[in-house]
Amino acid sequence: MILYRFLSAEDTSAFCHKVTDALNKGWSLHGSPTQTWDHRAGVMRCGQAVTKEALGTYTADTKLGEH
Repeated sequence: MILYRFLSAEDTSAFCHKVTDALNKGWSLHGSPTQTWDHRAGVMRCGQAVTKEALGTYTADTKLGEH
């Protein structure tokens, strides 16, 4: 099965660490990163899609963060 996750967070080093952690767990970048201004919070937010091939069959109960 192919798994998909969209990682997002405030534009800080914590976001980079989140993506780096996923890459080191075997996830691959999918597409370009995104960035947008959060007017309500007054901060920039970043996002990055990642995918991973894993054994098994996907169901809605699949815990993506456990792969």
